[in-house]
Amino acid sequence: MKTTVNFSEFRDLFQQIRPDNFSREGLEQLFDYFESYEKDNGEEIELDVIAICCEYSEQHWKDIASDYSIEFDDIETEDKQKQHIMNYLCDNTSVIGSTLDDTFIYQNF
Repeated sequence: MKTTVNFSEFRDLFQQIRPDNFSREGLEQLFDYFESYEKDNGEEIELDVIAICCEYSEQHWKDIASDYSIEFDDIETEDKQKQHIMNYLCDNTSVIGSTLDDTFIYQNF
């Protein structure tokens, strides 16, 4: 048995089960991503908050650089450093998006 959820219900489930995994903006991007996936593939996705939290992350770009030991040898500006992180993620996994708070939402790898 399946039920359709809107963004408000989607967000509320995350707030109940895993309130600190994603920002509101990150949840909006994940919701849009899953809706688009369902539409493009004609396949319904089961909403499993724990599984989503295990499979996807939202992190500030500096934390990603630290976690993956990404060097910025001759990259001087923050904008270019952020782009370097985005390129790294795109080369290694699926990137869902980025937020105004300089975080990236991506599939764990």
